Amino acid sequence: MGAAAGGGVAAVRVVADGNARSSVDEEWLHQDRLLRRPQPAAARCMLNLVYPPCNGLCDGIAVARLLNATMVLPKFEVAAYWNESSGFADVFDVDHFIEQTRGYVEVVKDMPEEISLKEPFKVDCRKQKGHFDYVETVLPALLQHRYISLTPAMSQRKDRYPSHAKACYCQGCYNALKLNKKVEAKAMELLQAIPKPFLSLHLRFEPDMVAYSRCEYSALSSKSLDAIEAARGEDRNVLVGDAAHLWRNRGKCPLTPSETAFILQALGIPTETNIYLAAGDGLMELDGFTSIYKNMYTKSSLLTHEDFERMHGNTKAALDYYVSVNSDAYVTTFFGNMDKMVTAMRTMQGLQKTLVLSRRAFANYTAAGLAGDQLAKAMWDAHREDYIMGRGLALPEHCFCEFKL
Repeated sequence: MGAAAGGGVAAVRVVADGNARSSVDEEWLHQDRLLRRPQPAAARCMLNLVYPPCNGLCDGIAVARLLNATMVLPKFEVAAYWNESSGFADVFDVDHFIEQTRGYVEVVKDMPEEISLKEPFKVDCRKQKGHFDYVETVLPALLQHRYISLTPAMSQRKDRYPSHAKACYCQGCYNALKLNKKVEAKAMELLQAIPKPFLSLHLRFEPDMVAYSRCEYSALSSKSLDAIEAARGEDRNVLVGDAAHLWRNRGKCPLTPSETAFILQALGIPTETNIYLAAGDGLMELDGFTSIYKNMYTKSSLLTHEDFERMHGNTKAALDYYVSVNSDAYVTTFFGNMDKMVTAMRTMQGLQKTLVLSRRAFANYTAAGLAGDQLAKAMWDAHREDYIMGRGLALPEHCFCEFKL
Protein backbone atom coordinates (compact mmCIF):
# COMPACT_ATOMS: atom_id res chain seq x y z
CA MET A 1 0.00 0.00 0.00
CA GLY A 2 1.29 3.49 -0.78
CA ALA A 3 0.96 6.29 1.67
CA ALA A 4 -2.48 7.67 2.31
CA ALA A 5 -3.31 11.17 1.31
CA GLY A 6 -3.83 13.59 4.09
CA GLY A 7 -3.66 17.18 5.09
CA GLY A 8 -0.75 18.98 6.61
CA VAL A 9 2.86 17.94 6.58
CA ALA A 10 4.65 15.03 8.12
CA ALA A 11 8.12 14.64 9.50
CA VAL A 12 10.62 11.81 9.32
CA ARG A 13 13.71 11.95 11.46
CA VAL A 14 16.73 10.30 9.93
CA VAL A 15 20.16 9.41 11.25
CA ALA A 16 22.88 9.59 8.60
CA ASP A 17 26.41 8.24 8.59
CA GLY A 18 27.57 11.11 6.35
CA ASN A 19 29.41 9.01 3.75
CA ALA A 20 27.62 9.93 0.52
CA ARG A 21 28.02 7.81 -2.57
CA SER A 22 29.61 9.97 -5.23
CA SER A 23 28.97 7.50 -8.06
CA VAL A 24 26.65 4.60 -8.83
CA ASP A 25 27.73 1.29 -10.29
CA GLU A 26 25.35 0.44 -13.14
CA GLU A 27 25.58 -3.23 -12.19
CA TRP A 28 23.31 -2.38 -9.24
CA LEU A 29 20.43 -2.52 -11.69
CA HIS A 30 21.00 -6.26 -12.01
CA GLN A 31 22.39 -7.27 -8.63
CA ASP A 32 19.95 -7.28 -5.77
CA ARG A 33 22.64 -7.77 -3.18
CA LEU A 34 24.24 -4.48 -4.23
CA LEU A 35 20.97 -2.56 -4.48
CA ARG A 36 20.17 -3.68 -0.97
CA ARG A 37 23.73 -3.25 0.30
CA PRO A 38 23.72 -2.58 4.06
CA GLN A 39 24.96 0.82 5.10
CA PRO A 40 28.18 1.05 7.10
CA ALA A 41 27.89 1.88 10.78
CA ALA A 42 29.73 5.20 11.10
CA ALA A 43 29.53 8.36 13.20
CA ARG A 44 25.87 9.29 13.00
CA CYS A 45 24.19 12.59 12.33
CA MET A 46 20.48 13.37 12.16
CA LEU A 47 18.33 14.29 9.17
CA ASN A 48 14.73 15.33 9.69
CA LEU A 49 12.60 15.07 6.53
CA VAL A 50 9.51 17.27 6.24
CA TYR A 51 7.02 16.55 3.47
CA PRO A 52 3.37 16.00 2.53
CA PRO A 53 2.51 12.53 3.88
CA CYS A 54 1.96 10.85 0.54
CA ASN A 55 4.51 10.50 -2.22
CA GLY A 56 6.75 12.77 -0.13
CA LEU A 57 7.43 9.86 2.20
CA CYS A 58 8.70 7.86 -0.77
CA ASP A 59 10.99 10.78 -1.63
CA GLY A 60 12.16 10.83 1.96
CA ILE A 61 13.16 7.17 1.86
CA ALA A 62 15.05 7.70 -1.40
CA VAL A 63 16.85 10.78 -0.06
CA ALA A 64 17.80 8.90 3.09
CA ARG A 65 19.42 6.27 0.89
CA LEU A 66 21.19 8.88 -1.24
CA LEU A 67 22.70 10.39 1.91
CA ASN A 68 23.52 7.04 3.53
CA ALA A 69 20.96 7.90 6.20
CA THR A 70 19.35 5.88 8.93
CA MET A 71 15.71 6.89 9.11
CA VAL A 72 13.98 7.30 12.41
CA LEU A 73 10.32 6.30 12.25
CA PRO A 74 8.19 8.96 10.50
CA LYS A 75 6.05 11.30 12.56
CA PHE A 76 3.15 13.29 11.14
CA GLU A 77 3.11 16.90 12.23
CA VAL A 78 0.01 18.67 13.47
CA ALA A 79 -1.89 20.32 10.62
CA ALA A 80 -4.27 23.17 11.32
CA TYR A 81 -6.96 22.08 8.89
CA TRP A 82 -7.02 18.48 10.20
CA ASN A 83 -7.21 19.79 13.77
CA GLU A 84 -5.62 16.58 15.05
CA SER A 85 -2.24 14.93 15.46
CA SER A 86 -2.06 11.27 14.50
CA GLY A 87 1.18 9.32 14.44
CA PHE A 88 2.71 7.02 11.85
CA ALA A 89 1.71 3.96 13.86
CA ASP A 90 -1.92 5.15 13.98
CA VAL A 91 -2.13 4.47 10.24
CA PHE A 92 0.71 2.18 9.17
CA ASP A 93 2.16 -1.17 10.24
CA VAL A 94 5.45 -0.14 11.82
CA ASP A 95 7.09 -3.59 11.96
CA HIS A 96 6.18 -4.25 8.32
CA PHE A 97 7.66 -0.90 7.31
CA ILE A 98 10.94 -1.60 9.09
CA GLU A 99 11.19 -5.15 7.75
CA GLN A 100 10.41 -4.22 4.14
CA THR A 101 12.97 -1.39 4.06
CA ARG A 102 15.68 -3.57 5.61
CA GLY A 103 18.69 -3.63 3.31
CA TYR A 104 17.48 -0.53 1.45
CA VAL A 105 17.68 1.97 4.27
CA GLU A 106 18.05 1.39 7.99
CA VAL A 107 14.98 2.39 10.02
CA VAL A 108 14.87 2.72 13.78
CA LYS A 109 11.96 3.60 16.03
CA ASP A 110 13.63 6.24 18.20
CA MET A 111 16.27 8.94 17.86
CA PRO A 112 19.59 8.43 19.63
CA GLU A 113 19.63 10.14 23.01
CA GLU A 114 22.56 12.38 22.11
CA ILE A 115 20.60 13.84 19.17
CA SER A 116 17.00 13.85 20.36
CA LEU A 117 17.27 17.14 22.28
CA LYS A 118 18.83 19.09 19.41
CA GLU A 119 16.99 21.60 17.23
CA PRO A 120 17.45 20.80 13.54
CA PHE A 121 18.99 23.15 11.00
CA LYS A 122 16.38 23.73 8.26
CA VAL A 123 17.08 23.02 4.58
CA ASP A 124 14.20 23.64 2.15
CA CYS A 125 14.60 22.18 -1.36
CA ARG A 126 11.08 22.95 -2.59
CA LYS A 127 12.26 25.83 -4.77
CA GLN A 128 14.88 23.72 -6.52
CA LYS A 129 14.00 23.43 -10.22
CA GLY A 130 14.98 20.79 -12.71
CA HIS A 131 17.69 18.26 -11.90
CA PHE A 132 19.81 18.80 -8.83
CA ASP A 133 21.90 16.56 -6.62
CA TYR A 134 20.78 15.96 -3.03
CA VAL A 135 24.28 14.87 -2.11
CA GLU A 136 25.86 18.10 -3.36
CA THR A 137 23.01 20.30 -2.07
CA VAL A 138 22.17 18.79 1.29
CA LEU A 139 25.09 16.69 2.51
CA PRO A 140 27.36 19.65 3.44
CA ALA A 141 24.70 21.06 5.77
CA LEU A 142 24.06 17.59 7.19
CA LEU A 143 27.75 17.07 7.95
CA GLN A 144 28.13 20.56 9.40
CA HIS A 145 25.07 20.65 11.65
CA ARG A 146 24.71 16.92 12.33
CA TYR A 147 20.92 17.35 12.55
CA ILE A 148 18.94 19.07 9.82
CA SER A 149 15.31 19.46 8.82
CA LEU A 150 14.89 18.81 5.09
CA THR A 151 11.89 19.52 2.87
CA PRO A 152 12.42 17.48 -0.33
CA ALA A 153 11.86 18.99 -3.78
CA MET A 154 8.49 17.53 -4.73
CA SER A 155 9.00 18.29 -8.43
CA GLN A 156 12.21 16.32 -8.69
CA ARG A 157 12.01 13.68 -11.45
CA LYS A 158 12.34 10.24 -9.90
CA ASP A 159 13.64 8.66 -13.11
CA ARG A 160 16.79 10.75 -12.64
CA TYR A 161 17.62 9.17 -9.29
CA PRO A 162 20.54 6.73 -9.34
CA SER A 163 19.41 3.13 -9.50
CA HIS A 164 19.98 2.35 -5.82
CA ALA A 165 17.77 5.30 -4.81
CA LYS A 166 15.09 4.25 -7.33
CA ALA A 167 15.04 0.80 -5.78
CA CYS A 168 14.66 2.34 -2.32
CA TYR A 169 11.94 4.72 -3.53
CA CYS A 170 9.93 1.91 -5.10
CA GLN A 171 10.35 -0.46 -2.18
CA GLY A 172 9.17 2.25 0.19
CA CYS A 173 6.18 3.26 -1.94
CA TYR A 174 4.85 -0.07 -3.11
CA ASN A 175 5.93 -2.65 -0.53
CA ALA A 176 6.86 -1.06 2.78
CA LEU A 177 3.79 1.07 3.47
CA LYS A 178 0.91 -1.05 4.67
CA LEU A 179 -2.08 -0.10 6.79
CA ASN A 180 -1.96 -1.43 10.32
CA LYS A 181 -4.35 -4.26 11.10
CA LYS A 182 -6.98 -2.09 12.74
CA VAL A 183 -7.16 0.44 9.92
CA GLU A 184 -6.95 -2.24 7.23
CA ALA A 185 -9.86 -4.13 8.79
CA LYS A 186 -11.96 -0.96 8.80
CA ALA A 187 -10.95 -0.21 5.20
CA MET A 188 -11.96 -3.73 4.10
CA GLU A 189 -15.26 -3.33 5.92
CA LEU A 190 -15.85 -0.05 4.10
CA LEU A 191 -14.93 -1.56 0.73
CA GLN A 192 -17.28 -4.48 1.22
CA ALA A 193 -20.16 -2.15 2.11
CA ILE A 194 -20.04 -0.29 -1.22
CA PRO A 195 -22.41 -1.74 -3.88
CA LYS A 196 -20.46 -3.26 -6.78
CA PRO A 197 -19.33 -2.38 -9.33
CA PHE A 198 -18.43 1.16 -8.33
CA LEU A 199 -16.39 4.17 -9.35
CA SER A 200 -14.28 6.01 -6.77
CA LEU A 201 -14.32 9.78 -7.34
CA HIS A 202 -11.78 12.06 -5.68
CA LEU A 203 -13.63 15.36 -5.80
CA ARG A 204 -11.85 18.44 -4.48
CA PHE A 205 -13.89 21.56 -3.86
CA GLU A 206 -13.31 22.55 -0.25
CA PRO A 207 -13.14 26.20 0.89
CA ASP A 208 -9.41 26.17 1.63
CA MET A 209 -8.57 24.62 -1.72
CA VAL A 210 -10.69 27.10 -3.68
CA ALA A 211 -9.25 29.98 -1.66
CA TYR A 212 -5.72 28.76 -2.31
CA SER A 213 -6.41 28.55 -6.06
CA ARG A 214 -7.19 32.32 -6.17
CA CYS A 215 -9.96 31.59 -8.70
CA GLU A 216 -13.29 33.43 -8.79
CA TYR A 217 -16.62 31.57 -8.86
CA SER A 218 -19.65 33.75 -9.32
CA ALA A 219 -22.40 31.13 -9.42
CA LEU A 220 -21.86 29.65 -5.96
CA SER A 221 -24.20 29.94 -3.02
CA SER A 222 -23.66 32.72 -0.51
CA LYS A 223 -22.76 30.08 2.10
CA SER A 224 -19.97 28.72 -0.11
CA LEU A 225 -18.69 32.20 -0.96
CA ASP A 226 -18.56 33.12 2.73
CA ALA A 227 -16.64 29.91 3.52
CA ILE A 228 -14.13 30.62 0.75
CA GLU A 229 -13.63 34.19 1.92
CA ALA A 230 -13.07 33.02 5.49
CA ALA A 231 -10.37 30.60 4.28
CA ARG A 232 -8.68 33.03 1.92
CA GLY A 233 -6.25 34.93 4.13
CA GLU A 234 -4.45 38.16 3.30
CA ASP A 235 -2.00 36.73 0.74
CA ARG A 236 -4.54 34.85 -1.40
CA ASN A 237 -6.59 37.56 -3.07
CA VAL A 238 -8.73 36.62 -6.06
CA LEU A 239 -7.00 37.08 -9.41
CA VAL A 240 -8.73 39.49 -11.79
CA GLY A 241 -8.54 40.54 -15.43
CA ASP A 242 -6.02 38.95 -17.79
CA ALA A 243 -4.21 37.23 -14.94
CA ALA A 244 -7.41 35.44 -13.90
CA HIS A 245 -8.16 34.43 -17.50
CA LEU A 246 -4.65 33.05 -18.04
CA TRP A 247 -4.67 31.23 -14.70
CA ARG A 248 -7.98 29.49 -15.39
CA ASN A 249 -6.96 28.53 -18.94
CA ARG A 250 -3.85 26.90 -17.53
CA GLY A 251 -6.12 24.55 -15.62
CA LYS A 252 -5.44 26.00 -12.18
CA CYS A 253 -9.06 26.32 -11.06
CA PRO A 254 -10.76 23.36 -9.33
CA LEU A 255 -13.76 21.82 -11.06
CA THR A 256 -17.05 22.40 -9.24
CA PRO A 257 -19.23 19.37 -8.44
CA SER A 258 -21.71 20.36 -11.18
CA GLU A 259 -18.88 20.72 -13.72
CA THR A 260 -17.60 17.31 -12.68
CA ALA A 261 -21.02 15.75 -13.19
CA PHE A 262 -21.24 17.36 -16.64
CA ILE A 263 -17.88 15.88 -17.70
CA LEU A 264 -18.77 12.40 -16.41
CA GLN A 265 -21.99 12.52 -18.43
CA ALA A 266 -20.02 13.68 -21.48
CA LEU A 267 -17.81 10.61 -21.08
CA GLY A 268 -20.87 8.38 -21.11
CA ILE A 269 -20.73 7.33 -17.46
CA PRO A 270 -24.34 6.33 -16.61
CA THR A 271 -26.08 8.44 -14.01
CA GLU A 272 -27.07 5.28 -12.10
CA THR A 273 -23.40 4.38 -11.52
CA ASN A 274 -22.47 3.57 -7.93
CA ILE A 275 -19.99 6.26 -6.88
CA TYR A 276 -17.85 6.32 -3.76
CA LEU A 277 -16.94 9.90 -2.89
CA ALA A 278 -13.32 9.99 -1.71
CA ALA A 279 -13.25 13.43 -0.18
CA GLY A 280 -12.59 15.26 3.05
CA ASP A 281 -15.00 17.21 5.18
CA GLY A 282 -16.39 20.54 4.01
CA LEU A 283 -17.01 19.76 0.34
CA MET A 284 -19.09 22.61 -1.13
CA GLU A 285 -21.88 22.68 -3.72
CA LEU A 286 -22.31 18.90 -3.61
CA ASP A 287 -25.96 19.15 -4.66
CA GLY A 288 -24.74 20.02 -8.13
CA PHE A 289 -23.34 16.51 -8.37
CA THR A 290 -25.84 14.44 -6.41
CA SER A 291 -28.79 15.91 -8.34
CA ILE A 292 -27.43 13.98 -11.34
CA TYR A 293 -25.52 11.05 -9.84
CA LYS A 294 -27.74 9.92 -7.02
CA ASN A 295 -26.09 6.59 -6.07
CA MET A 296 -23.33 8.18 -4.03
CA TYR A 297 -21.67 6.67 -0.96
CA THR A 298 -19.30 8.18 1.58
CA LYS A 299 -17.39 7.12 4.67
CA SER A 300 -19.87 8.83 6.93
CA SER A 301 -22.85 7.13 5.27
CA LEU A 302 -21.36 3.63 5.43
CA LEU A 303 -19.53 3.62 8.78
CA THR A 304 -21.14 3.90 12.17
CA HIS A 305 -21.24 7.38 13.66
CA GLU A 306 -18.98 6.25 16.53
CA ASP A 307 -16.35 4.84 14.16
CA PHE A 308 -16.35 7.94 12.01
CA GLU A 309 -16.12 10.42 14.89
CA ARG A 310 -13.20 8.56 16.51
CA MET A 311 -11.05 8.60 13.38
CA HIS A 312 -8.10 10.89 12.82
CA GLY A 313 -8.04 12.89 9.60
CA ASN A 314 -5.11 10.83 8.31
CA THR A 315 -7.00 7.62 9.06
CA LYS A 316 -10.01 8.83 7.05
CA ALA A 317 -7.68 9.66 4.17
CA ALA A 318 -6.14 6.19 4.42
CA LEU A 319 -9.61 4.64 4.03
CA ASP A 320 -10.23 6.73 0.91
CA TYR A 321 -6.87 5.63 -0.46
CA TYR A 322 -7.57 1.94 0.15
CA VAL A 323 -11.03 2.08 -1.42
CA SER A 324 -9.76 4.08 -4.40
CA VAL A 325 -6.92 1.68 -5.14
CA ASN A 326 -9.32 -1.25 -5.04
CA SER A 327 -12.21 0.37 -6.90
CA ASP A 328 -13.47 -0.80 -10.29
CA ALA A 329 -12.63 2.64 -11.71
CA TYR A 330 -10.95 5.73 -10.32
CA VAL A 331 -11.61 9.30 -11.47
CA THR A 332 -10.11 12.42 -9.95
CA THR A 333 -10.69 16.12 -10.54
CA PHE A 334 -7.28 17.08 -9.16
CA PHE A 335 -3.85 15.48 -9.47
CA GLY A 336 -2.56 15.89 -5.94
CA ASN A 337 -0.51 13.65 -3.66
CA MET A 338 -3.22 11.07 -3.10
CA ASP A 339 -4.04 10.91 -6.80
CA LYS A 340 -0.42 10.35 -7.75
CA MET A 341 -0.16 7.46 -5.33
CA VAL A 342 -3.51 5.94 -6.28
CA THR A 343 -2.80 6.06 -10.01
CA ALA A 344 0.69 4.67 -9.51
CA MET A 345 -0.50 1.85 -7.25
CA ARG A 346 -3.35 0.96 -9.60
CA THR A 347 -0.86 0.82 -12.45
CA MET A 348 1.47 -1.42 -10.45
CA GLN A 349 -1.46 -3.75 -9.74
CA GLY A 350 -2.70 -3.71 -13.34
CA LEU A 351 -5.89 -1.79 -12.49
CA GLN A 352 -5.95 0.50 -15.49
CA LYS A 353 -9.40 2.13 -15.28
CA THR A 354 -8.00 5.40 -14.03
CA LEU A 355 -8.73 8.90 -15.30
CA VAL A 356 -7.65 12.43 -14.37
CA LEU A 357 -10.21 14.98 -15.57
CA SER A 358 -8.73 17.88 -17.51
CA ARG A 359 -9.44 21.23 -15.86
CA ARG A 360 -7.44 22.93 -18.60
CA ALA A 361 -9.60 21.52 -21.39
CA PHE A 362 -12.82 22.46 -19.59
CA ALA A 363 -11.58 26.01 -18.99
CA ASN A 364 -10.35 26.48 -22.56
CA TYR A 365 -13.54 25.24 -24.20
CA THR A 366 -15.87 27.20 -21.94
CA ALA A 367 -13.74 30.32 -22.51
CA ALA A 368 -14.25 29.76 -26.25
CA GLY A 369 -18.01 29.88 -25.71
CA LEU A 370 -18.80 26.18 -25.99
CA ALA A 371 -21.79 24.88 -24.00
CA GLY A 372 -24.29 22.02 -23.98
CA ASP A 373 -23.76 19.30 -26.60
CA GLN A 374 -20.82 21.10 -28.19
CA LEU A 375 -19.01 21.30 -24.90
CA ALA A 376 -19.85 17.67 -24.10
CA LYS A 377 -18.38 16.52 -27.43
CA ALA A 378 -15.28 18.65 -26.88
CA MET A 379 -14.76 17.11 -23.43
CA TRP A 380 -15.18 13.61 -24.86
CA ASP A 381 -12.58 14.39 -27.51
CA ALA A 382 -10.22 15.84 -24.89
CA HIS A 383 -10.38 12.71 -22.75
CA ARG A 384 -11.01 10.14 -25.49
CA GLU A 385 -7.58 8.50 -25.70
CA ASP A 386 -7.02 8.32 -21.96
CA TYR A 387 -10.61 7.21 -21.31
CA ILE A 388 -10.59 4.43 -23.89
CA MET A 389 -7.15 3.23 -22.85
CA GLY A 390 -8.16 3.55 -19.21
CA ARG A 391 -4.76 4.90 -18.25
CA GLY A 392 -5.17 8.34 -16.79
CA LEU A 393 -3.31 11.12 -18.51
CA ALA A 394 -0.51 11.35 -15.96
CA LEU A 395 0.58 7.71 -16.09
CA PRO A 396 3.82 6.89 -17.92
CA GLU A 397 4.10 4.21 -20.55
CA HIS A 398 6.64 2.42 -18.37
CA CYS A 399 7.32 2.77 -14.67
CA PHE A 400 10.95 2.74 -13.63
CA CYS A 401 9.92 0.54 -10.71
CA GLU A 402 9.34 -2.33 -13.14
CA PHE A 403 13.00 -3.30 -13.29
CA LYS A 404 13.76 -6.44 -11.33
CA LEU A 405 15.76 -6.00 -8.15
